[in-house]
Amino acid sequence: MAEPVKKPYHSALRTAQAHATRQAIVNAAARLFIQYGYGATTVDAIAEAAGVSRKTVFTSVGGKVEALKLALDWAIVGDDEPVPMLERPHIKALQQEPDARRILARYAAHVRQTSARTAPLHEVVRAAAGLDAEIRALAEEMRAQRIRGMQVLAQHLAARGALQPGLTPAEAADVLWLLNDPGVYHRLVTEQGWPPGRYQDWLAGALISLLIAPDYRPPEGP
Repeated sequence: MAEPVKKPYHSALRTAQAHATRQAIVNAAARLFIQYGYGATTVDAIAEAAGVSRKTVFTSVGGKVEALKLALDWAIVGDDEPVPMLERPHIKALQQEPDARRILARYAAHVRQTSARTAPLHEVVRAAAGLDAEIRALAEEMRAQRIRGMQVLAQHLAARGALQPGLTPAEAADVLWLLNDPGVYHRLVTEQGWPPGRYQDWLAGALISLLIAPDYRPPEGP
């Protein structure tokens, strides 16, 4: 009699443990990168801070560059779920908002929240990019991702007929990309001591003033 085929073994507990280990490694790496810088942080230090072995760091995450990239990705969206930013419910709701000024006001709130998480890690990348080719590539990837996202947002503004006369969607995307740089948040809030709420109000006002035509009128409600 043929032996029964064994079903693939799956342990929810083991999966949860692997997930928790990955989170611990990435969170430990982020703390060390921010405190000591990318170059001064070793894999051994990350392993010790996360309470795992050096081998586990590599098998779970992949190394320093991968840990930094994951830390940035998680900081951008606020969690480690594999859902792209443009697919997040709050971004979809923002895109469906009919009033261009409200879009930018809500976007400024989003940037404030995101930058509070990402700005310290962006400073890590900025400091290390001149010394490490892999970090330079990561910085370029981050720049390209931001500009693609801003091109989408600029198109939403243009579709509402809201842009300043003579301002192209490509130029509007460049303005959005320039002002949503986490470095701006870092300079104003971290270095200059602006309250985060003041930064949000300033960003919303600046974007509306620079991008939206003075005579723009949002569609009337039903």
